[in-house]
Amino acid sequence: MTTKTYGQYCGVARALELVGERWALLIIRDLLVGPKRYTDLRAGLPKIPTNVLATRLKELEQAALVVRRVQPRPSGAIVYELTQYGADLEDVVLALGRWGARSLGELRPDEIITADILVMALRSTFRPSHRKAKYELHFGETVIHAIVDADHLTVDVGPLAGAIIIEAKAPIAPLLTGEVDGAKALKTKLVTTSGTAKHLDHFAATFPIGPPA
Repeated sequence: MTTKTYGQYCGVARALELVGERWALLIIRDLLVGPKRYTDLRAGLPKIPTNVLATRLKELEQAALVVRRVQPRPSGAIVYELTQYGADLEDVVLALGRWGARSLGELRPDEIITADILVMALRSTFRPSHRKAKYELHFGETVIHAIVDADHLTVDVGPLAGAIIIEAKAPIAPLLTGEVDGAKALKTKLVTTSGTAKHLDHFAATFPIGPPA
């Protein structure tokens, strides 16, 4: 755990002492998708200095938020994964993602989008409804899929047979905020899809950015 303290007997202060250091919550974000090797974490956070990543992982281990384990053979790789205490941060991370998405704006020149980022983006903005659908989202070479079953969502990395394919040609925030509808998103080539404009409207209604209507 970090030795930096706020000198306050407060849950918020204590939480920030545990995960308030730079990069800590982004490491937690990626581990919420699944266990990761050190190299996986490094690839998903390319701007983090290696010494800082090592330090943060050590701090998170000391705080009982993360553990290291050896995967079964034939892999035998050492991976980092969240403890139950660490996994309890899921609602916090999703709420932050949902809130922060409203200020995303344009993709900056030095920013990347990873599969873990997309998975957590869909999980954070998911709004349950009566719909059932399967989506396959492409952003460059990155592919994830989502299965929507009314109030239940499953999101994972990779393609999904029988899913409606949505290929983003640029960040699709304008579609998800309602700035453009499915028809305009297709007309302006913001996205292409194996479905229809109506499918895009349903996708946007299921993963909206912004406060509830």
